[in-house]
Amino acid sequence: MVKMQKCSFCGRDIEPGTGMMFVKNDGTVLWFCSSKCRKSLVEMKRDPRKLKWTLKWKKE
Repeated sequence: MVKMQKCSFCGRDIEPGTGMMFVKNDGTVLWFCSSKCRKSLVEMKRDPRKLKWTLKWKKE
């Protein structure tokens, strides 16, 4: 049975056979649905709670 993954940045579901798995040096596995999410978290170090287009965004 194929397991659905969630994007580590935006929180959206990733269909089987798509997306990207990113493994950090400490062994942590991060799943990304797009290069936009990967670049935002890994390269730009953005907080997903502050971006309206993510599912993790919340109004305060």
